[in-house]
Amino acid sequence: MTASGTRQRHSTAGDELAGQKVVVIGGSSGIGIEAARLAHAVGADVVITGLDESRVQESVVEIGAERGAAFDATDFDQLAGFFAELPTPIDHVLLTGPGPAYPSWQDVEATRGELDAHLMLPLQVARDASPKMRAGGTLLFMSGTYGRRATTGSPVMSAITAELPALVRSLAVELAPLRVNVIAAGFVDTPLSARLLGDDLNARRKELSRTLPIRRVIVPEDVARLAVHLMINTAITGATVDIDGGQQLVNM
Repeated sequence: MTASGTRQRHSTAGDELAGQKVVVIGGSSGIGIEAARLAHAVGADVVITGLDESRVQESVVEIGAERGAAFDATDFDQLAGFFAELPTPIDHVLLTGPGPAYPSWQDVEATRGELDAHLMLPLQVARDASPKMRAGGTLLFMSGTYGRRATTGSPVMSAITAELPALVRSLAVELAPLRVNVIAAGFVDTPLSARLLGDDLNARRKELSRTLPIRRVIVPEDVARLAVHLMINTAITGATVDIDGGQQLVNM
């Protein structure tokens, strides 16, 4: 199931991931690049992927990554080829994308696409990565909290939001001693959010800063810190960890 080898367990402040390899799929922008940056800062050798070749290469230079690769992770043949060619061992894999979409439940093709992107893609990453990972490493997937609310127009995303944690709990047992976890984020102020909201972005920022219990908007660095913590803390597996600034508490 996993490549042989024992990770170094001793570290000093600031090098908790020293000697470990972190792969960030979707690591050239937003949450992904911040997680890659922080992992590198605490000692990891980092590999990032993204869709855009120039952005990937710029990000490799910017954060000092070991290498980068540009491909569409939702093309499972390309994904399998990437992991097949990646030198072993791998310690942690973070899958950040693709972002959310809210297709009509009556649009069969769009629904299939969302299920592929948010359920089949994590499963495929687990298939491709786990044989090359060291014991105690982490598969870490991004999800959200919005789909937990029963609202008109979001049954597909609601189903995905419920199903990914169930998949991860089973994988945590199936792939042990690898660890498998989910980060469930609320609104995060990323370039993707800017594209989705357009002219409404500033209004959304102000609204959340006023109403969230933390009185500010979640930013990519917040999620990156949680991701790296879940890599470092070897006691956590099968968990869905929320990071939304209390958004669910105020029903927004």
